[in-house]
Amino acid sequence: MNKSITTPDSLQPATELAVDLFDNWFDPIETEVRARSRQFIEELLRSELDAALSRPRYGRSQMAGNEAKAGVTGHRHGSRTRRLTGTFGPIEIAVPRARLDDAEGKTTEWKSGALRAYQRRTLAADVLIAGSYLAGTNTRRVRRALAALFGGTVGKDTVSRTWRKVKSDWDAWNSRSLAEEPIVRLILDGTVVRVRLDRKATSISLLVVLGVRADGQKVLLAIKSMGGESAEAWRTVLGDLIKRGLRRPEFLIVDGAPGLDKAIAAVWDGVPVQRCTVHKHRNLLAHAPERLHEEITADYNDMIYATTPEEIAARRKAFIRKWLLKHRAVAESLEEAGDRLFTFARMPPSQWRSLRTTNAIERLHEEFKRRIKTQTVLPSADTAAMLFWALLASGQINMRKVDGWQTLATKPIDQPIDLAA
Repeated sequence: MNKSITTPDSLQPATELAVDLFDNWFDPIETEVRARSRQFIEELLRSELDAALSRPRYGRSQMAGNEAKAGVTGHRHGSRTRRLTGTFGPIEIAVPRARLDDAEGKTTEWKSGALRAYQRRTLAADVLIAGSYLAGTNTRRVRRALAALFGGTVGKDTVSRTWRKVKSDWDAWNSRSLAEEPIVRLILDGTVVRVRLDRKATSISLLVVLGVRADGQKVLLAIKSMGGESAEAWRTVLGDLIKRGLRRPEFLIVDGAPGLDKAIAAVWDGVPVQRCTVHKHRNLLAHAPERLHEEITADYNDMIYATTPEEIAARRKAFIRKWLLKHRAVAESLEEAGDRLFTFARMPPSQWRSLRTTNAIERLHEEFKRRIKTQTVLPSADTAAMLFWALLASGQINMRKVDGWQTLATKPIDQPIDLAA
């Protein structure tokens, strides 16, 4: 029996064969760009210092002796080396130093306006790091993904510090006035995520409020991390929106959670409310054995997607009559929703598609969870809410106008169409 053995070239040491991918990819273009970047940044800083001292480097007074030239406000004293990481990669630059004279005769250290004290990365580099994190990469994997660009200078701690810089924008967004927002419709829903609390993985609810402007554009109004979807939790969220000037909406779309219904009744009683037809469909299926699911779905869709209010009314009656006899729990579950399941029929048919469900928020929930699935457990409740907001604020997720936005000015009819069974 013949043996087939594969061995490395004996003339080449084994250590030379163990070369990491990309380690020997020399790029003269990138090398030259980094060299030019260093020269450009150093020249930028020298020019800034020249302007501060009102004279170029090595400039001499035209007056005799040691008398200072008019406009000179200090003196240079060498430079120090700083390491800076940008989209051009990590480089070392020489930062000039100088002492400036003030009106009281004291001297202070000159500080560059272009390169902040203790700055180690450019803002563009921070944007790239934060963008990678928002794209669904966890803190450890960002380091690996950007290793070739940043030369290993970016670790998971750097990603966390960069992400915390977003908090100032997050705080400003949370406190902004809503008085000028022409909101006519609200879509409200919650989603559950796992975060780390007291060093333990804990499930919390993110309560999300999506608004629809008069021109049909959807906009995120609020996202709060709460312990659950109780009436008190939703009252807190809605109360904050009202406090910041949100107008009374003309239409509400909800998932049917009891806590949310109670909160709405307390703050916006009388506003037309549409209960999500998708959530109710799931409830119907939960009340029946699996062998009946296909038949229930067919009957339910015939009712919900009928083309006129009159057809909806007739098919609703037929649905309840049939399922009271065949499986009473299904009919009772439909009756529990009441007329709120058919509020969309009070509006022009062109809007029905966008009014029937909370799908606009559900899609955001799905996209958010797709981005965070690599992390399993988020660092904190605040991080979870901020990450959801940042996906929209950074343009990672875009929202289009609602269907039928051209008729948003149409008001619901005063009385609901008689859909009673």
